[in-house]
Amino acid sequence: MLKTFFSQLSALFAQNPKAFFILVFSLFVFFSIAFFFGSLFSRIVINARLSKRIAAERADAVKKSRAVLGGLAGEQVAPFLPGFPCNPADARFVGKPVDFVAFSGAADGGEIKEILLIEVKSGEASLSKREREIKACVQEGRLRFVEYRIN
Repeated sequence: MLKTFFSQLSALFAQNPKAFFILVFSLFVFFSIAFFFGSLFSRIVINARLSKRIAAERADAVKKSRAVLGGLAGEQVAPFLPGFPCNPADARFVGKPVDFVAFSGAADGGEIKEILLIEVKSGEASLSKREREIKACVQEGRLRFVEYRIN
């Protein structure tokens, strides 16, 4: 069947040589238009997906930025909130790698009862790797006092 189709097609082209060029040109135009619309459609789809992704990432960035700013503000007012582990006057803000170093009893002028390393967290925040390492050092007793003298 396919053999008869091609034999009839070659007979047609032998009788009318312009028909071959018209067929080739028509196929070229058809595939060019199909390629153009296919690439246009794919660009529209990709741009729509990209726009959604950018909007989602921007919303996530704003959410994280608000959480960070809220955490920074919380660090500054934490000593004055109920439940802070020592007198706010005993605490000294450090910032990194821990938020506060507190000398419990120092503000009263009495004996220092303990030294606290305080990390303030808000929401669902967890300790960073560095903060966990510091906590482990304190819990394992790997802490010392060093006196450094300048000559």
